[in-house]
Amino acid sequence: MEMVYVEDCCEILDSMRVPITASDRIAGEYPYYGANGIQDHVSDYIFDDELVLLAEDGGNFGSKERPIAYRVSGKCWVNNHAHVLKPKAGLDVDYLCYSLMFYDVDGMVNGATRQKLTQAAMRKMKIPLRSIEEQVHVVDELNRVIKIKEQRQQELALLDEIIKARFVELFGDPANNEKGFIKAPMGDYMTLLTDFSSNGSYKTLDSRVTMYDEPKYAWMVRTTDLESGDMTSVKYIDESAYELLSRSKIYGGEIIMNKIGSAGKIYLMPQINMPASLGRNAFMFRYDEHINVKFLYHLLTSEYGQREIQQYVRGAVTKTITKNDARSVLIIVPPIELQNEFEVFVAQVDKSKVIAYTIYMNYSNRRSCHGNKF
Repeated sequence: MEMVYVEDCCEILDSMRVPITASDRIAGEYPYYGANGIQDHVSDYIFDDELVLLAEDGGNFGSKERPIAYRVSGKCWVNNHAHVLKPKAGLDVDYLCYSLMFYDVDGMVNGATRQKLTQAAMRKMKIPLRSIEEQVHVVDELNRVIKIKEQRQQELALLDEIIKARFVELFGDPANNEKGFIKAPMGDYMTLLTDFSSNGSYKTLDSRVTMYDEPKYAWMVRTTDLESGDMTSVKYIDESAYELLSRSKIYGGEIIMNKIGSAGKIYLMPQINMPASLGRNAFMFRYDEHINVKFLYHLLTSEYGQREIQQYVRGAVTKTITKNDARSVLIIVPPIELQNEFEVFVAQVDKSKVIAYTIYMNYSNRRSCHGNKF
């Protein structure tokens, strides 16, 4: 497909930008834009047009979810952290915006801590050259995709609320425990509490455990993997390391807790079809027959559960939680039959969530004017 440079299809209005320090801003009705959107509202404006703002520094460079460009319309003020682009005749402003939102700037930005897309680099960015009719068609299609994606987001949020409502219906408010369930430290019901260091000293383990980017014998499970759900960036260990870490083998269905950083954050280990071992900086819990882990996961991730956990988190800068404090977290323990009933309900709702999420992800991958998708 024929491409065109940004500098050839846009007027670059960077010279008109004026930054205003927070202390010098006078509050008003006009949006004050920066690299990633509205920063403030001020009493005057310097632009009154249909424009695309492209992050210069401090942008979401490399993100798959957060764009580096956005559309503005009408009276506004722009600071020096966003390039200002006005499409020339024959270029639709929305088409320009979609072309730049998720542009791959790898190799174009510089700076170790705060990456910057210089004007020289921005000028040499390329977008697909299409007729105005084709541009409008692409924009219409992408608008439709975004609408479907938003609908699926709303559906996922609604399904989460349905699960929360069912939880309250069955178990009430755990803080008040008006249903009179047993309330006890969750350590009373643990059959296992382990972590990476349960297998020996960090010094010994670090010298004997190598992680690989390519598939090996076992998955080294990190909470970042569970957070993102992205299996393309997981780490692996070989069989000898897996056996060395025998005390932290994972089989699926365990509760996992961050012990450092975002200490106290809870994950439910999915069922897996390969050997797996717990990575650094996390605890793994298993429980006896009185606890359904699906119920416990929803309890620990609820507002009540997170309040209970966070009271044990320590550290002003680096947050941590200890094994003993994790054991001390108070939980309610309803009859196992009631917990199992909740699990069945969640499983039914999750089927709908899988469908909605699959559609959401399919449409999430269709958000650019590049390529031949439209």
